[in-house]
Amino acid sequence: MFNSLKSPLDLLSTRRSGKARDMVPPGPDETQLREILRIAARTPDHGKLAPWRFVTVSGDQRDQLAASLRSAYLAEKPEAGRLELEAAESFAREAPCLVVVLSAPATESHIPLWEQELSAGAACMNLLAAAHAMGFVANWLTGWAAYSDRVRDLFGGPNTRIAGFIFIGTASRDLEERPRPELEFVVSKWAPPAA
Repeated sequence: MFNSLKSPLDLLSTRRSGKARDMVPPGPDETQLREILRIAARTPDHGKLAPWRFVTVSGDQRDQLAASLRSAYLAEKPEAGRLELEAAESFAREAPCLVVVLSAPATESHIPLWEQELSAGAACMNLLAAAHAMGFVANWLTGWAAYSDRVRDLFGGPNTRIAGFIFIGTASRDLEERPRPELEFVVSKWAPPAA
């Protein structure tokens, strides 16, 4: 199932995020997901370090992940109310497919940490673009779970960080275009310093 748009520029200019909670099956099958991840790994990577990892969470693991997220949330916020805990649990069950992208820098390398972290972000973007090219919708989310050491430890060790939770599925409705920044606001010409 590949997107029927005509050119790579069509794909890039129409990619947009869909809300994970609004995604329905089908999501990518194993072969499609492997191809999406192969494309995601073709990201700029100074030093060829692959400073990122992809952790897939299958559908039959979602209840266990939900329980783990609830436990982590309660450990960090013991006074949490029912609605907060339900939100933590439902996060684990959104969309048919979930890939957790970890920033896993090679700390012994001479390549600056910032460049390695940027590579992890680029891997997330490649993953989103590849999912779109295959006709799926995807959403890159962070939230409290991405910054929780307890949640991080479910997927990696202390030398990793969660770059994002990438949810992939099929849009349950037409996606609305969101406002994009005017180029005049985000683009400027360099002005050399006066001599």
